[in-house]
Amino acid sequence: MQRRFHSSRDFRKAITIEELHAIARRRLPAFALEYLEGGAEDEVTLRRNRQAFERIAFVPRTLSDVSKRDLSVEVFGKKLSLPIAIAPTGSSGLFAHRGDLALARAAAAFDIPFTQSTVSTLKLEAVAEGAVGGRHWMQLYMLKDRGVTEAIVARAAAAGCEALVLTTDTVVFGNREWDRRHYVRPGKLELSSKLEVLRHPRWIWDVLVPNGVPVFENILEFMPEKNANPVRTRAFLVQQMDPSITFKEIAWLKRVWPRKLVVKGVLDVEDARRLADAGADGIVVSNHGARQLDGSVSPMDVLPKIAEAIGSRLCIMVDGGFRRGTDIVKAIGLGAHLVLLGRATLYGLAAGGEEGVKHALSILREEIDRTVGLLGVTSLSECAGRLRPGSY
Repeated sequence: MQRRFHSSRDFRKAITIEELHAIARRRLPAFALEYLEGGAEDEVTLRRNRQAFERIAFVPRTLSDVSKRDLSVEVFGKKLSLPIAIAPTGSSGLFAHRGDLALARAAAAFDIPFTQSTVSTLKLEAVAEGAVGGRHWMQLYMLKDRGVTEAIVARAAAAGCEALVLTTDTVVFGNREWDRRHYVRPGKLELSSKLEVLRHPRWIWDVLVPNGVPVFENILEFMPEKNANPVRTRAFLVQQMDPSITFKEIAWLKRVWPRKLVVKGVLDVEDARRLADAGADGIVVSNHGARQLDGSVSPMDVLPKIAEAIGSRLCIMVDGGFRRGTDIVKAIGLGAHLVLLGRATLYGLAAGGEEGVKHALSILREEIDRTVGLLGVTSLSECAGRLRPGSY
């Protein structure tokens, strides 16, 4: 049976993340939409990320008192109201005006962390000042120029960021063919893509007017040219990615960063063990939203073994393909301490800005709460025994 979705363009009428997705598809120009939802090459891994959830079944209890339910978790010694955080995503300003700040404010309203990307379109200081009281984490790429890397780390510390999230799986860029279709070179759109943008006047007035395509503001000060444009900032980033990084960089970061250190892009159990031994405070089990190596495993496929190996030694986070509260409960039940949300909250951002993100989080909160109750348990910690991984 074909699933029916609400046809309204009003994000407030959406009752699922997929309905927010449908609104975002109508609002965004093709190049921005494909950047948001595309995967690498044949998108095998993109599909696998979603299919992994279908292979996990619930075994609910019955005749249990579930009148009081607790959805909170503890991360880095502090309580969160929900087992989720917003993942780092570059170029969020393409989806709505000052998108990074909208995401951060929505996260603060729900008492969950917001992770800002190095390639965000707002400076980290602007987000820290604009979302006072929020749990601000900072994502980091290890750049060839260690002076630039250390300067970003120092700025994050000065801004009060609680955690640094080192991304390790993009030292070689994945083959994102949708990117090559839309761009003549990094940051410069094909003429056909520019013309397609004209079909989206609301997006133009929200995102492009008056300053044009957003740029990576966090790295502008390190650019050799003045008045850097999107072409130059993207080219600079590509040139600066360091494919030579190893586990020794963890020790270096531990020396220069005073707070919690998380490593993102872990799929191998032995890598997870080595990171625990190296002193990482957390890891993100992730295949970068299926945007890097097509054909790689889903994070959910390897999460149970990683949790079994090191779950008591550090905070285990996971991302990739989460669209439902049931997905989030399954991840917690398999050993994750926290789920990072990328596309799910970006669909809300594209559909309705800050309020759209809040609506997405409200949908997921309601679904998590309902799932816990229907499982016949009263807290997320009790969900572990209620799952049966396998083929269904």
